[in-house]
Amino acid sequence: MLRRLCMVGVAVASLSACDTWLGEKDAPPLPGERISVLLHERSLTPAPEVADTKILLPPPSPNSDWPQTGGFANHAMHHIEVGENLSKLWSTSVGDGSGDSERIVAQPIVADGKIFTIDSENLVSAFNADTGKRLWELELTPEGEDDGHISGGLAYENGRLFVATGFALLFGIDANTGQTIWVSKTDAPMRAAPTARGNRVFAITLNNELVAYDGRNGDKLWDYKGISETASILGGASPAVDSGVVVAAFSSGDVVALKVENGNQVWADNLTGARRTDAVSALTAIRGRPIIDRGRVYAISNSGSFVSIDLTTGQRYWSQELSSQETPWIAGDYLFIVTPDAELVCVNRNDGRIHWVTALPRYEDPEERKGNLTWSTPILVSDRLIVAGSNEQAYSVNPYNGEIMGLVEMPDRIIVPPLAANRTLYFLSDDADLVAYR
Repeated sequence: MLRRLCMVGVAVASLSACDTWLGEKDAPPLPGERISVLLHERSLTPAPEVADTKILLPPPSPNSDWPQTGGFANHAMHHIEVGENLSKLWSTSVGDGSGDSERIVAQPIVADGKIFTIDSENLVSAFNADTGKRLWELELTPEGEDDGHISGGLAYENGRLFVATGFALLFGIDANTGQTIWVSKTDAPMRAAPTARGNRVFAITLNNELVAYDGRNGDKLWDYKGISETASILGGASPAVDSGVVVAAFSSGDVVALKVENGNQVWADNLTGARRTDAVSALTAIRGRPIIDRGRVYAISNSGSFVSIDLTTGQRYWSQELSSQETPWIAGDYLFIVTPDAELVCVNRNDGRIHWVTALPRYEDPEERKGNLTWSTPILVSDRLIVAGSNEQAYSVNPYNGEIMGLVEMPDRIIVPPLAANRTLYFLSDDADLVAYR
């Protein structure tokens, strides 16, 4: 059932070595030196009582769209189907890449046959998802402002594209034409993508305020003010919405559940952890998006607290001493997490126990142990986990045992997590190249 990932580069020159990502099971090994990816000792260990338990996952299923950052509004995408043999479909530039004062942090989204992006200079673009042809573009930098602002991100619902910006502006845009329908001012900049559901748009600002807007006209419906933080991690966590509840995670480490219709608080929790070994881990920020799945909320903080919470009551089912700045991926009864120590971890959703741990490359210079690498949120497609890194590589990992199956050379650093829709896998590199595989 598991097919090997072919070691093929994203760059055109590398594609000549192999025309597919997913090769046949018995394909001959490629020539070249084999270098172990186990470049550092694991800091985590599997629970002995479940380490040998057979992992079962739901079969992959197709999804036509990826309308929110993180997939759907609840951020639970499970097991996505992609093509048997992936090859490069197209590539295009979405604008300006990351620089000293600007960064690409917004994940593209896919809806209604289009893929939408925002570059480091706040240029929003729509492309044909099948051909990569640019359909329209819209510059969102206000007149008189410079471009040195980091955007929040994108969401889509009912023919409208919603864009949160670092200029403290939330836009409602006609997704077909690129025409602005409405603009709403927020009290502070936004560095997390909005979430749209039921003609409501939910956005979190840098001062930890959650605001709900009417997606049809931009009117403010209600707000919730959290505790402001003077220091945090770049980026933020988009709210999760499901079953009439919106769950927001803040840079203070707080997680709150609110009623969608009026903002009334259902419950609140705090994910301040115990693992504070340096200045970065002391930051309590929650950067990974919370997940709502089958009546439970899953959230993880930078400071070392990973929890499962009842959506209705706020009661914790379990808590695990794990930290991450990325969103976990849930599929079946398992969650997959990338830690700051470059470890990919499989956790049981029912009790929080660790099934397996796989070490990824941690340093740009492993001999000198210099240059920390970062890894994206994993995505589960057709029986393989894909994680992309700042070392210009993407890895394919067996979700059933954590075995490294192969790697792909990317054209540049990958900071934004990959996404999949309509049996197509998309990557957005740090230099603003958008590449599609089908």
